[in-house]
Amino acid sequence: MPVVTIKVTREGTTPDAHSVTAEEKAALISGVSALLLDVLNKPVDSTFVIIDEVETENWGWGGLPVEQFREQLRARQAE
Repeated sequence: MPVVTIKVTREGTTPDAHSVTAEEKAALISGVSALLLDVLNKPVDSTFVIIDEVETENWGWGGLPVEQFREQLRARQAE
């Protein structure tokens, strides 16, 4: 019985969205379940997928809160 946890930041993929949409979550669940079936022959009906959305203020990257890291990355790319 595989259990897969997917952690994503709580932000949308479009400017008007503030979280991952139900359709995007369904696609993640379907895709991960199909991958486990294809690679490990794990039945889809025994696979559990948990999507955990994390506020960006609780997400760090490169030693910084993610928003600060992204600002630094954008500044470097603009140079």
